[in-house]
Amino acid sequence: MKIGVRAHDYGKRSIEELAVLLHDEEYQAAQLALPKAFTGIDSYQDITLKHLEQIRRAFEKNGIAIPVFGCYMDLGNPDGRVRGYAVDTLKKCLRWGKELGAQVVGTETACPRLSPEERRQWKPYMLDSIKRVMEEAVKADMPLALEPVYWHPLTDLETTLEVIDLIGDKDHLRLIFDASNLLEFPETTDQDRLWSSWLESVGEYVDVMHIKDFSLGRSRLYQPEALGHGVMKYDAVSRWLQKQRREIWLLREEMNLLFAKDDLAFMRNLAAAKSSG
Repeated sequence: MKIGVRAHDYGKRSIEELAVLLHDEEYQAAQLALPKAFTGIDSYQDITLKHLEQIRRAFEKNGIAIPVFGCYMDLGNPDGRVRGYAVDTLKKCLRWGKELGAQVVGTETACPRLSPEERRQWKPYMLDSIKRVMEEAVKADMPLALEPVYWHPLTDLETTLEVIDLIGDKDHLRLIFDASNLLEFPETTDQDRLWSSWLESVGEYVDVMHIKDFSLGRSRLYQPEALGHGVMKYDAVSRWLQKQRREIWLLREEMNLLFAKDDLAFMRNLAAAKSSG
């Protein structure tokens, strides 16, 4: 297992500065959303081959792998113009991700937080978008990694399995597993059972995990927390990781400098130590 971070949690920096910083912070990998991570790149339209070469060289020099080229797009939006932009941008990022040496290009399936009815309404648009983006993924031989989120059209395990069956291409369709984005009712959910069900069903598609923790106050407002100090229970994930005989990337999201070192230790233990569950 290798440990990384969502790079723009450290703010927007120059290419060389960010690569050196991540090395000094003892990460092995980074998820890069280029317009959020680097000065001089303010949108996906700004990306050039020169940028990609500079990033590739700087990150290789500092020993930082790029498991995920992040391009989170509104794939399920009913507005055809919004959806068209999302599909076209993702197709470009698949080609750029190949040039950069990333392992996958990652996306969620919507931007706004949707109601259950909206998720059902947006689902057919999401499926159409995924099929169109997958054409480019196959052509470029660059995997697309979808991230299920309970408030998006790719909302649950059943829908995820439906997409997997629809596409039928394990080499080019992968998953980013973020357990915290699937935990709708932390007070009543048997997390051990839920994460075991997910990983037993689709674990072979998971190369990347986002690791984070959170709490809900009296008003149920989301509050990021240090790993192990919120509602998340990672025992089932840890047990699954022990059984893997391939590279799995654990990427910290919502990094906070106040407890970044403790979070690194938590992730290393998650991947290496025997689960207490």
